[in-house]
Amino acid sequence: MYEQHRETLDQALKAIAERGYWSAYPESPSPRVYGEGAADEGKRAFEAYLGKPFPLEQAGEPVGAERSPYGLDLGVTYPSASAETLVAAAGKAVPAWRDAGAEARALACVEMVDRVNKRSFELANAVQHTTGQAFVMAFQAGGPHAQDRALEAIAYGYAAMTAAADAARWSKPAKGDPLVMEKRFTVVPRGVGVVIGCNTFPTWNAYPGLFASLVTGNPVIVKPHPGAILPLAITVGICRDVLAEAGFDPDLVQLAPEEGRGLASDLATHPDVRIVDFTGSTEYGDWLERNARQALVHTEKAGVNTIVVDSTDSLRGMLGNIAFSLSLYSGQMCTAPQNILIPEQGIETDEGHRSFDEVCQGLSAALGKLLGDDARAVELTGAIVNDGVLSRVDSAPSLGEVILESRALKHPAFPDAVVRTPTLIKTSDPEVYGREHFGPIAFVIPTSGTADSLELLRRTVKARGALTASVYSTSEQVLGDAERAAVDAGVNLSCNLTGGVFVNQSAAFSDYHGTGANPAATASLTDPGFVAGRFHVVQSRRHA
Repeated sequence: MYEQHRETLDQALKAIAERGYWSAYPESPSPRVYGEGAADEGKRAFEAYLGKPFPLEQAGEPVGAERSPYGLDLGVTYPSASAETLVAAAGKAVPAWRDAGAEARALACVEMVDRVNKRSFELANAVQHTTGQAFVMAFQAGGPHAQDRALEAIAYGYAAMTAAADAARWSKPAKGDPLVMEKRFTVVPRGVGVVIGCNTFPTWNAYPGLFASLVTGNPVIVKPHPGAILPLAITVGICRDVLAEAGFDPDLVQLAPEEGRGLASDLATHPDVRIVDFTGSTEYGDWLERNARQALVHTEKAGVNTIVVDSTDSLRGMLGNIAFSLSLYSGQMCTAPQNILIPEQGIETDEGHRSFDEVCQGLSAALGKLLGDDARAVELTGAIVNDGVLSRVDSAPSLGEVILESRALKHPAFPDAVVRTPTLIKTSDPEVYGREHFGPIAFVIPTSGTADSLELLRRTVKARGALTASVYSTSEQVLGDAERAAVDAGVNLSCNLTGGVFVNQSAAFSDYHGTGANPAATASLTDPGFVAGRFHVVQSRRHA
């Protein structure tokens, strides 16, 4: 049915092996790419959902209380059922999907992602108005970048399932005639999967787990964050349509929304749930790891992302790159830098020696220049996603010496949007910088030297976890030491970023997101380990 996707699957398999640049879905929202009228059509599709029950053929009581960070009440309701009902329906859907085989599942999954891509503008509006991302970022990160991550997971799952033959003729020499047997090896799914979504990147973080489980034969229950249901509801609807058209039970993919709390825990600890994928707080991630004992649990939690500044041959490039990384989506990214370690005696640059204070002033000036015009700045910062982030920003001045105050920006299109620029705080208190402060809050930390900075990086990441680390140095010795520190701590490292690549961005098919080697995550998006535990191989044999 979906044979036209074989080339896409083959290209994805090649990409995960070679790790070079490849993208299946264009990231530009230009009409030259997606067609004239695509943007308007997507916006109309989004607006058609507002104030109505979402068109999803699942039984359940209506729930939904999403409010856009830009000031709009979405008013969409979704069918909500109990954990028992959802798990039972998922289990009944398994046999035909399991028996279809790896290739049929993979091609059907690629069809799902292809249809998701065709509705990228619709999804972009849904992501923007549930997360507070600016529109272009919502389109890219919530659309094509998330879709690439989905395809990457499909490719890894397919590669793992087909790494060995599914049948073999076994012949062992013996006295007289050899012993001959025919053997068959069947991929058996682990069981019902649950994907617990987050508020800030509902598609980008959910798609890997969703499609890794689905391609390996498992039914998936998608439990969105109560503040970001719509993007995943659209996705689930598309998946169900493809499954039904291909002759499978659409309950292989179900939506599990809720307004309050408790459904995620009920699902995650249900005895028939065998896979849990979660992105969110450290507290709840740790709870899942302790309590969902019957399941394979993958978590991506909070971390303390760190930049080590030793020296630079492009002071302006360094400061501009860091300023952009701090400002992008108001720091509301699990990969955004928080701690900036600078030797107290200053650094050497292409513009001469700069003292600690001068580096701080330069970074403040770079942020001021980048965010000086409100109308342009809001297209970078987006809006504050929830009251918890706003509360942390408001209380940040009590954490140390304020180098740069956060300020409110006026959004020209959404007057009720809550927008804040990053704040810079100087501190030497490990109780402050040693924990995550999610949002537009960064700390500049004086150290006794670069060796001290690298040791602090190593110690902090081992204790608290991190998804990214960065270093700036003109010394090959320092760069080597930084790589060794990153390997010791189990964190991905970026070196001397001064151009159009930023530490808080990662590219599907090439960059690994997280490592599973420090407390911030138990897995990497995406590597073989992320998919391997989602299925087993069962053999049968008989004499030939």
